[in-house]
Parts: sequence; structure tokens; C-alpha cells
Amino acid sequence: MTDSRHIVVLGAGYTGMFSAVRLAHRTRRTGVRITLVNPSSRFVERLRMHQIAAGQKLAEHRIPELLAGTGVTFVQGTVTAIDPEARRITVDGAGSLDGAGTLAYDTLVYALGSSTDTGTVPGADTHAYTLNSPETAGRFAARLTEVAAAGGTVTVCGGGLTGIEAATEIAEAHPGLDVTLVSTEEPGSMMGEKARAYLHRALDRLGITVETGARVAKVLPGAVELADGRTIRSDACLWTAGVRVSPLAADAGIATDDRGLILVDDTLRSVSHPQIHAVGDAAAVRMDFGQLHGSCQSGLPTAQYTADTIARLVRGKSVKPFRFGYFHQPLSLGRRDAVIQFTKADFTPRGLRLTGRTAVLYKELVSGSPLMTYRYSKRMNLTTIVSRGGRATRATR
Repeated sequence: MTDSRHIVVLGAGYTGMFSAVRLAHRTRRTGVRITLVNPSSRFVERLRMHQIAAGQKLAEHRIPELLAGTGVTFVQGTVTAIDPEARRITVDGAGSLDGAGTLAYDTLVYALGSSTDTGTVPGADTHAYTLNSPETAGRFAARLTEVAAAGGTVTVCGGGLTGIEAATEIAEAHPGLDVTLVSTEEPGSMMGEKARAYLHRALDRLGITVETGARVAKVLPGAVELADGRTIRSDACLWTAGVRVSPLAADAGIATDDRGLILVDDTLRSVSHPQIHAVGDAAAVRMDFGQLHGSCQSGLPTAQYTADTIARLVRGKSVKPFRFGYFHQPLSLGRRDAVIQFTKADFTPRGLRLTGRTAVLYKELVSGSPLMTYRYSKRMNLTTIVSRGGRATRATR
């Protein structure tokens, strides 16, 4: 079978990379062309950004090397516009392409992901650091070294999993620092009682001050101002609260929700432009129990499903609706401790949990699994779907 269609994948994060590699394997005998577009040639392990922020040096992985042997064409450049009617994208910084800086597609996989939103609180965009890239995390690490030398204070704003991992990593790496975690909700509120208690003992052990029920009103050059009027001294502020997605889809007239996520049907195809498939953080994916939240745990299965779906469509086969259920909440607490809360399909906690050294090994396996998956997926169809949701998704799907 020969098919001349051109599939373009936008974004080479966890989901975009997996989509491209798995697609290449699944369509290797069809004649389909696949192009992956990304601003940087470096593959970013977002699951490890808190390690860079704490001053650790991590291995660098290059996208062309990860794609070697797949036949996927890599285009380094920034997508600035999508024309879904003409099925073309505009790419800046990628050379001439077709002479006009554009790239035509027959099928588009939209995998641009999300980033930390610093635009909702005054001063966060100018006075706070983020974990949006290795470069921004590296700048925070450099500042952290200066602050630690002076015995200063650090605030981590956002008590979700990223904020907790960052705060514990920083406190462990720099025990002389005064670290404060500012959160509107209780850290670990999504976990079961025993896992949450373990988490809070770890925060206490590391000397982290937790401001629960606190909302940041403003980030100042040397402090964080709370909504109740209190001011917390902050020689370095790390912002991990809230996410935003690229406006490209909404600007192109692709149907999105109020946050800019692409509205998809139960096969993860755009409801307004079916030739566009959205995966990971960029897609508003709904299960019977609710909308999926952005995470590698749910993102990789959407990429796997989309690659398989496109491969089936290329061959003229029917596809079944996407089904997914959550399985766990893995959380590192520095390099020597962790807690793993196992969950039901709807992300509510089960009674089972792991802690301590066993949890550390488990978390490291989770963090390293995407790269292993890409390597093996060049030759075989590995699955990243641990749970399809069982009864939670079987009723109407």
C-alpha cells in the first residue's frame, strides 16, 4: 500500500515525540511522510525540571538523535500561524521550506503542550522564575546558589505536584536555605490520608514552611505579597501555579475551550477540523468522569492512541473511541524520598501507596520511561496505557 499524505506533528515534547516515533513505525510500509516541528533541537524532560532548578546537571538529549532510524524529518523552527482551511503552517526560523516559510500538511498532530502561567498575578512575569525550560530552570539554579551563599529565603508559589517536588528538591540540595511553599490548597490534597501525612512529615523534615490557604497577590523584587496583606521575604521566587497553552489554535479559528485547549471528539480529532488531532495538554479530552488534566500519565496515552488512529485511517480502517483511566500519583520528595499514591480511574486515591526507597525507585522508573519508550517504539508497539478506565469509561464509550 502506498499513501502520499504528509503528516505534520507540532511540538516535540513528551506527546509530540511519541506521536512521531510511533506513527513512523505504524506507517512504515505505507509511503506516508512525517515531519516533526519544534523550536529547539533539545528534547526537554519536563518531569525533571525541578532537578535542574536545584542545581543538578542532567543529560541532554537531541531530537535528531531520538528520531534516528525512524525516517521522520525534523524541522527546527517556531510555528507562528496555522491555516486549517489551506492546511498549511507558517514556521519561523526553519529556512525557506517551500520558499515562503510554510509547510503543507494533510494531517496535523497538535502537540504544543502548556507552560506555567505568570500572567495572572502582578509581578510574577518579571520577578519570578519558572520551570518552563532548562534555560529558565538553570537561571533559577544560578540565583539559588547566590541566595544559599547568603543564607537567604526562597518561595515556591503553587502547592501542586510540581511545586512540592521543586520545594523538596531545593530544601534537600540547600539545607541552609529558608524555603516556603505557598499554596491555596493543602499540599497533597488529592492524595489519601496516609500518603498526605507522609508528605507533610517530609516537608517538616526538610524544614519547609508551608503557607496553606494563601493566595499570592503580588510578586515583588524581594518579597511575595499575600492577599491577606502579609508579606513574605523572598530572595528568589519560583512560580509553579497555573498553566497556559499556545494561542495558535484559537487564533487559527480552530474550536477551543475558554482556556485555548482544542475541543476534540471521542477519537481526539478537532470537532471543527477533523484533519487535526490534538494530544496531551493541548487537547480538552473528556472522559465520563471528567476532563483529563495535563500530565505525562495521560498525555502519552493520547499520543499512542492518536498515532494508532492515524495509522488505521491511512489503511481505511475504523477506529474505536479513546479510553483512559488514571493509575497513580507519583511524587518525588528530593533525591532520597518519594511517595506514590495509587488511584482509581478518576484520579481519586486508593488505599495502596509506596513510600521511601521503593517509591524513589518507582518514581525514577516513571521519569525515565518516556525516553525508553521512544527507543523501543522504533521497533515495536509498546503501550503506555496502564488503565483504560474500566467501568469509569466503559458505559458510553
